[in-house]
Amino acid sequence: MESVDSDPQALGLYMVEALNKYGILYCHMVEPRIKIGMEVCECPESLVPMRKAFNGTFIAAGGYGRDDGNDAVAENRADLVAYGRLFLANPDLPRRFELGAPLNKYDRSTFYTSDPVIGYTDYPFLEDNGNA
Repeated sequence: MESVDSDPQALGLYMVEALNKYGILYCHMVEPRIKIGMEVCECPESLVPMRKAFNGTFIAAGGYGRDDGNDAVAENRADLVAYGRLFLANPDLPRRFELGAPLNKYDRSTFYTSDPVIGYTDYPFLEDNGNA
């Protein structure tokens, strides 16, 4: 199911300001990615007004990689970046980011299945040959 709003920016600001009234510690938002055919349009500035308006810790998610996640924090577009799918496929994601190592590709077909093993616990860790 998809949902839309006639003015999502104004709605987001309203919600953030409402959260501020209650002293909420963090706000976790997903950066929108617009798919046009097979192409994805990035919207890296779309959360900035909400980030500026929110008084607590601001967490952004939504398809970030290592470099654009670091950029989001360095440019003060977020305090933290969440990596959902990348963490599923890379249980050692911080180490891979640190080393600039290649990432396992996630298999979306295994998301939200009842199988307790396939897709959640079977992704390989980096091989440690004593050099890391």
